[in-house]
Amino acid sequence: MSPRQLHLNVNLLHSGVYPSAWRLPGSQPDAFVDIAHYVRVAQVAERGLFDAIFLADTPSISDRLDYRPFNALEPTIVLASIAAATARIGLIATASTSYNEPYNLARRFASLDHASGGRVGWNVVTTADAAASRNFGLSAAVEHGTRYERAREFVEVAHALWDSWEDDALIGDKASGRFVDPGKVHAIRHRGTHFSVDGPLNVPRSPQGRPVTVQAGGSQDGRDLAAATAEAVFTLSQTIPDGVSYAQDLRARAAGFGRPADSLVILPGLTTILGSTEAEARRRQDELWDLVPLEYSLARLAGTLQIAPDRLALDKPLPDALPLPANGNHTMFLGTVALARRDNLTVRELLRALGGGVGHRIIVGTPEAVADDIEAWFRAGAADGFNLMPDVLPDGLETFVDTVVPILQKRGLFRTAYSGTTLRDHLGFPRPPSRFADSPEVRVTA
Repeated sequence: MSPRQLHLNVNLLHSGVYPSAWRLPGSQPDAFVDIAHYVRVAQVAERGLFDAIFLADTPSISDRLDYRPFNALEPTIVLASIAAATARIGLIATASTSYNEPYNLARRFASLDHASGGRVGWNVVTTADAAASRNFGLSAAVEHGTRYERAREFVEVAHALWDSWEDDALIGDKASGRFVDPGKVHAIRHRGTHFSVDGPLNVPRSPQGRPVTVQAGGSQDGRDLAAATAEAVFTLSQTIPDGVSYAQDLRARAAGFGRPADSLVILPGLTTILGSTEAEARRRQDELWDLVPLEYSLARLAGTLQIAPDRLALDKPLPDALPLPANGNHTMFLGTVALARRDNLTVRELLRALGGGVGHRIIVGTPEAVADDIEAWFRAGAADGFNLMPDVLPDGLETFVDTVVPILQKRGLFRTAYSGTTLRDHLGFPRPPSRFADSPEVRVTA
C-alpha cells in the first residue's frame, strides 16, 4: 500500500489573503482583474506540484470597495485562461447552487473539464450573502435549511447529467457513418422539489468522468451535504484536536451515506507568513497588520457574527450572547467564536489573530517551522492537506514553493512529480463509471 501523501491547494485570493496585501511593495493594485496575475500564481503552484488552485466567488460586492480588492472575475472564465497556460495543476471553481440552474452549471463545468484535459473541480456553495440575493430578484437570502435542501438536489442532478453519456457513446466511425450510439446517451428525467430536468447533457462525458465535487461543510447541514456528495472538503480548524474531531465526524457521516471513509480528502484553510527567521516573519506580519484599517477589520468581524459593530468593545471579550446566525456563514462564525473563547481574547486581539478578517488559522515562522506544523496536523489525522492562503500573492506562494515544499518532499510527505494528469489523479480518486453503464434502457431518441 502506498504511503499517505499530503495534498496542497492554493486559494487564489487576488493579491493575497491579508486585506492589506495589495499595499505592499511589489503588489499590483489591479491584480484582481488581471488574468496574467492569476496565470502567474497558477504557474507557481504547478511548479510546486500542488493539486489545484481554488477560486472563491460571491456574485455581489460584499466587501469594502474603499479598503481592499475582491474576487470579481467569474471563476470558470479565469480557469479557462489558466488551463491554456498550464498542463497539470487542478482547477477548482466556486459556483452557487442558489443562483444557478443544474443544467447550465453541469454543461459549463463539463466543458471546462474537456478544455483542461480533466483538471476541474466544482466547489459547491449555497451563498448566504444578502447582497447576492438582491442581485437575483430576492429581498433576502433563502433560509439556511432550504438552501441546503436545494443544494443536495442540485448536486444530484449535476452528477446525473455528467453521467448521462456513457464513456463509449461517442463512436465517430467515418466508414459506417455512425457518430453516436444513442443507446448510450440517457435522459435523466429528474423530477424533484426544486428542479425538473430531462437531460441528457449536450456534452459527452468528460475526461474525469465527472468533475471533482468540493464542498466546505461547517454547519450540520453543510457537513451532511459534504459527507453525502463531496470528494474534497474545505474546512476551518484552529487546533489539531478540532481538526481530528471534524475529520472523524465527517467520515462517520460519509459512512452513514454508504461511502468509504477514505472517499474524502479534508483540507483545512491555512494562512502562511514566512520569513528566513521567526523575527523576520513577525515583522512581515506586523507590516501587513499595521496596514489594515481597524474600521475595516471591525466591520468584517461584526459581519461574521451578524451583530452591529458598536456591540464590539475593542479591549473587551466578545459579547456573551452570540446566537448562531440563521442565515450566515456558520463555518466562519463557529471558528471565530471558538478561537476567541478558547484563548480568552479581547476583540482587538481577536482581530489580529484573524489577520484583519481572514478567519482561518495563521502560522507565522520559518520554512522549517511551517513544515513542522503541516506535518504534525497531517500525521495526527487532523488534515489530509491544506487549502493554503498565502499572505501576499504571488511572492508569499513563491516563498512557500521554494522553501517549504522541498522540506516536505525530503520528509517523504509530498510528491516530487505529478503521477497523473487529472485532478482525480492528484487526489488519488478513481475515475467513476457512469451510473447508466450497461443499462438496457435507451433513454434518448436517436
